[in-house]
Amino acid sequence: MSTASSSSTNQKVVVFDFGAQYGQLIARRVRDLNVYSEIVPCDITADEVREMAPAAIILSGGPASVNAEDAPRVDPAIYELGVPILGFCYGHQVTSVTLGGSVYHPEVGEYGPATLHVSGGQLFAGTPADQTVWMSHFDAVKDVPAGFTVVASTDVCPVAAMECPERKIYTTQFHPEVKHTEFGNQMLKNFLFDICGLEPNWTMDNLVETLTANFREKVGSDRVILALSGGVDSSVVAALGARAVGK
Repeated sequence: MSTASSSSTNQKVVVFDFGAQYGQLIARRVRDLNVYSEIVPCDITADEVREMAPAAIILSGGPASVNAEDAPRVDPAIYELGVPILGFCYGHQVTSVTLGGSVYHPEVGEYGPATLHVSGGQLFAGTPADQTVWMSHFDAVKDVPAGFTVVASTDVCPVAAMECPERKIYTTQFHPEVKHTEFGNQMLKNFLFDICGLEPNWTMDNLVETLTANFREKVGSDRVILALSGGVDSSVVAALGARAVGK
């Protein structure tokens, strides 16, 4: 997906995709909260992100080990854009190593439901001190970057969440986007609305109407074939095709 010109889509969230379909689910959860989101490849440059002018960035999870030689990386300059950042799982780990922390391979992994112990943090506002979250990791953050504070842990994972409010960077080892995380939706709301100051005023119709107009202008009466790309929601394409070109 490229851009949409309505005022609501100017408040967009870009989701960095590190693989395994996590990015798709995160983008859907953001849209369910009536905020526009786009999925971008994880190797996008800071200059490219700046041109997109997002209001927030979310770093998805992924199947790789962050310490592997061929592990996906993120442009370090992304963290200097001044845009609020939220990272999950791999996004949590890659933030740590990129900003000077470390990730190690503990003796015990963590898969499935886990009890999270919250000690504070803006991301957890309105949620209890002990809550159930969904973990899926073997690697874990050992040392947090300078300026970061550990705000949550589990019995297995000492750094289950960290934050640096001064830089508006918040990351979790668990997955708030999955329904198994008890208060994950509240965490997303806290990030989008309280931390980033976004408004829940976007709907799918906003996007479809804008893209339809652009599509008709380019295509006219010609016959076309619509194909899905990695970051495009199939419901968007179906609605676009139906409105723009019919059958």
